[in-house]
Amino acid sequence: MKKTMVDFFKENPTIKYIYFGGKGGVGKTVVAAAVALWMSKQGKRTLLASTNPVHSLSNLFQMDVFGKPVLIPGTDNLYAQEIDTKDTIERSKKEIREKISWFLKYADIPTKADDFIESATMNPAFEESAMFENMTNIIFEDKFEFYVFDTAPTANARRLLGMSKVYTLWVDKMLQSREEARSMRLNLSFRKKKLEEEEDPLLDYLTTFRDRIEKMRVILTDEKKSSFFFVTLLESLPIAVIKRFIGWFKDFGIPIGGVIINQCIDKKQICEDSAEFVLNRCKMQDRYREEVYKSFDNVLGEIPLFEKEVRGLEMVEKLSNALMNQ
Repeated sequence: MKKTMVDFFKENPTIKYIYFGGKGGVGKTVVAAAVALWMSKQGKRTLLASTNPVHSLSNLFQMDVFGKPVLIPGTDNLYAQEIDTKDTIERSKKEIREKISWFLKYADIPTKADDFIESATMNPAFEESAMFENMTNIIFEDKFEFYVFDTAPTANARRLLGMSKVYTLWVDKMLQSREEARSMRLNLSFRKKKLEEEEDPLLDYLTTFRDRIEKMRVILTDEKKSSFFFVTLLESLPIAVIKRFIGWFKDFGIPIGGVIINQCIDKKQICEDSAEFVLNRCKMQDRYREEVYKSFDNVLGEIPLFEKEVRGLEMVEKLSNALMNQ
C-alpha cells in the first residue's frame, strides 16, 4: 500500500528538521511551504527557512520575510525566513582575517593576511559556507519545534549540506598546520617554557568550531531527527536529477524521506474533446509516472496542477490539503 506524507510523520514522530530539494523550477518552495503549514496546524511552532540564494518565500507569501523569522498572517504557528548571507559573508571575512592573522603571527610568517583572505573569500563555495553557518545558527538557537528548509537546486543543496564534511577536512588541516608551526617555534626558540604557556586563540577557535560542526553533522545524519525530500515533475530532467544525486545523499548519510510529484494533470478534467496538447501532456505524464514509481520506492504523494499560480496563504493551504489528505 502506498505511503503518504502523513504516514511518514506518523512513523517518524521525532523528526524535527526536513529539507526539500530537486531541480530548479519543480516547486520546492511551495511544497516546503505546504508541509510547513500543515505541521504548524498540528500545534508545532514551525519555521520555514529558505537556504536558496535566489529566495522565493517573500514572493510566495506576498510579504517581506527577509533576514528574520516573520509570523505569517492568518496562522498561529508558521514563521518564514529568507536567510541573509550578506552580513554573514562580511562577518566571516572579518573572522577569517582575524584567524589568519593569528596564525601568521603565531608561525612568525612576515606577510599580510590580505592575500590569503582574498583567496579564501573568492572560493565559489564561500556563499554556501555562509549559508551553512546561518542554517547552523538557526538550528542551534532551537527557538522552534519544527524546521522546514527550502534549499537551492539539488547541486547547490548537495554542496550546502556537504559543508560539514568540507569544514571537518579544513579544520583538521588547520590543526595540523598549527601544530607544525608550534613545533617549529619550540625547536627554534630559547623561551620554550614561555611559549608552551602562551594562549593560543587559533587552537581554541578551531577546537570549538570542530565540535560545533560535528554536532551539526550528527543532526544532519540522524534519521530520527532529519530527512531530505526530493520534489519532481513528471518530466525527464527533474527525474534524472534525483537519480543522479540521491545516491550522494545516501552515501553522505543524510536520510531520504521520499519523493513528491508536483503539477500532475487531473485526468478527471480531461475528455476526448480536450486539446491535443493537453492529451499529449497526459500521456507523457503517465509514462514518467511509471518511471518514478519504478525508480523510487518511497513516493509520498502527487500534487495536482492548479488552475492558477500557487501564491498567497490561500493557495498554499490548497496545495497543503491536496498533498497531506491523500
